[in-house]
Amino acid sequence: MKNMIQSVCIYCASSAGIDTVYVKDAEKLGTLLGQRNIHVINGAGSIGLMRIVSDATIKAGGAVTGIIPHFMIENGWCHNGLTELIRTETMHERKQLMANLSDAAIALPGGYGTLEELLEIITWRQLGLYQKPVIVLNTNNYYDPLLEMLGRATREKFIRPEQACLWQVAKTPEEVIKILCRDGHL
Repeated sequence: MKNMIQSVCIYCASSAGIDTVYVKDAEKLGTLLGQRNIHVINGAGSIGLMRIVSDATIKAGGAVTGIIPHFMIENGWCHNGLTELIRTETMHERKQLMANLSDAAIALPGGYGTLEELLEIITWRQLGLYQKPVIVLNTNNYYDPLLEMLGRATREKFIRPEQACLWQVAKTPEEVIKILCRDGHL
């Protein structure tokens, strides 16, 4: 039987100097996805967790499509060793393509861009624009403050209780794969 999940969009840090606990999980996730021939879609970053996931996926036999606006290429922020590179005009076009080409979204720890992408894809799920799994890889409890804030927003009725399940949380890369399998997506 063919996997329903053939590609995943990965949101994560494109910053250097990240603690090894995050690096190890990014590498492990990339390896697990590559071994399962699950195509990775990401922002084509040349450093940080984004590069680590890409390199591990390719090393494990998988493919990576990077989607990046022209201005980021011009600034030298593009990973040139990916399977495929798609250039866009805008960040909005980039995010839309990443969502369109993926069968699930996975957020690893990251900064402003990652947080914005994660909350946007959850919003798209809320609005029915992205009806695919969203998984948060909560390495080192990184996302605990955000998850608490979302819990508070639900308790204080800014988020309806039935919408509090628009995402799932995994503690390890292996658990990300288990969530996809458990839900019948792999």
